Amino acid sequence: MKALFTFFILSCMALAASAQANYTNITNYEVYYGWAKHYPQDWMILRKFENNGKPYLLMVNPQTLETKLNDAGFYQIRPMSMADARKFFSSTPYQKALSKAESQSVAIQDAGIERGIPKETGISLTADLCPSHRPLDRRIFTDIITGFKQVETPVPIALSVSGLWMKHHVQDLAWLKQLQANHEIYITWINHSYNHRVSKTSPLKTNFLLEPGTDIKYEVMETEKLMLADGLLPSVFFRFPGLVSNQQLVYKITNFGLIPIGTDAWLAKGQQPQAGSIVLIHGNGNEPVGVNDFIKLLQSKASSIANKQWLLYDLRETVEEEAEEK
Repeated sequence: MKALFTFFILSCMALAASAQANYTNITNYEVYYGWAKHYPQDWMILRKFENNGKPYLLMVNPQTLETKLNDAGFYQIRPMSMADARKFFSSTPYQKALSKAESQSVAIQDAGIERGIPKETGISLTADLCPSHRPLDRRIFTDIITGFKQVETPVPIALSVSGLWMKHHVQDLAWLKQLQANHEIYITWINHSYNHRVSKTSPLKTNFLLEPGTDIKYEVMETEKLMLADGLLPSVFFRFPGLVSNQQLVYKITNFGLIPIGTDAWLAKGQQPQAGSIVLIHGNGNEPVGVNDFIKLLQSKASSIANKQWLLYDLRETVEEEAEEK
């Protein structure tokens, strides 16, 4: 299974080559749902836009949760409402994952998909890049590359990136992109909102994206546009700042076609990962305790890693398998 998915990752990297272009002249960027056909694959359309006047589509493979950007002219297209598109693709892991996230939308913290199916040992690693004055904590990346060098290349990691972090950490972002270009890591880019506002005094019910006056469309769409301008391929995942949401907000996010991702192992809070965990650390320099705990975890698993008995799993694979169990 793991060897097959490594091949899948490498194939995705080749398919996503067009996404590494920098779309710096985007106009008419909008939510747009529908069916796109280019033999032999069916895609669900999520966004359409123009760059330098040329039309493009952002799509998801509903079987694998892989996203792709391509020229709209390559596809046979059938526009749909979100409701019709979800019905059309209702049997797919992507739609099942959206429904799974919606079924776990009541809690004010950690809504969405928190873990995968523990069929094998190992975890999915997610690192949040919230706005920060501190530099990227590069130990996370150098240590996983070194730790998995002999058994897993590229090493999968999911990065929840905020718009303001991208704007103010240009060199750190370039460094991450170079690691991916060198096939040392494979990054799944998660939308983490644009501003990531937070109050030290407000209760959770009026904090983060629940702050009165928040423009959720701006928070989602501007982050995606900035990703595209920086040559990043947006995934179908969203992580709430502070893991804070309510049911109404969860449904707003799923109506953008995005799957909310939580965690069952926020290391800095002392939560211990289990097989199948979606682990959360912060890579923005603000949470060294969580990073140190993760590095200790890597060290403790060294022999299991060497024997391929403890690996890092691509978040898309984790969520896809969890959805299929639904």
